[in-house]
Amino acid sequence: TRIRELLGKIEALEGELREAVHDSESRVYFTLKGKRVEFEHSIRKMHQSVKRSIPKWLVTDRPQNFIPLPLIYGMAVPLALFDLCLVLYQTLCFPIYRIAKVRRADYIVFDRHHLGYLNFFERLNCEYCAYANGLFAYATEIGARTEQFFCPIKHARKVLGTHSRYARFLDYGDATDFSKRTAQLRAACAIPPK
Repeated sequence: TRIRELLGKIEALEGELREAVHDSESRVYFTLKGKRVEFEHSIRKMHQSVKRSIPKWLVTDRPQNFIPLPLIYGMAVPLALFDLCLVLYQTLCFPIYRIAKVRRADYIVFDRHHLGYLNFFERLNCEYCAYANGLFAYATEIGARTEQFFCPIKHARKVLGTHSRYARFLDYGDATDFSKRTAQLRAACAIPPK
């Protein structure tokens, strides 16, 4: 009970922190109008003044940075295939188990193209990273909901980088009311009733 209370407080504080950080960023640098990002005129001018031209960028970046580019961008195909598999998995399996679907748009966000201080290649790199890392976060949440439904038990060994749902899982080896508590955890990731 005490752990659940602390987790609830932590989640509430994390939510407040995210909002406060976002509010301070929005107030100082930009405003959001739907999906459109708008910067103040002075900020746009400053962005343009620090933007590196493509030739200058090519010369000033370390040449060895360009060597692995075929491998890095070659990963676009497996990433897209992985993305498709995640969409199919969630579309076909989650309704059967009544697990609430993960909104892809909450994890994969493309907004760095609005930054006026990035040249074409920097924007491309930024959006590619946003896609890849957003995809991994999206996959982690899909996996977390699946694990919460089927096996919400912590591991015996310490695990680094656990997902946000892991802390609420049942302790390893604690069989007390296992079926009842598992059912409660399943209900927590279920589709809300209409």
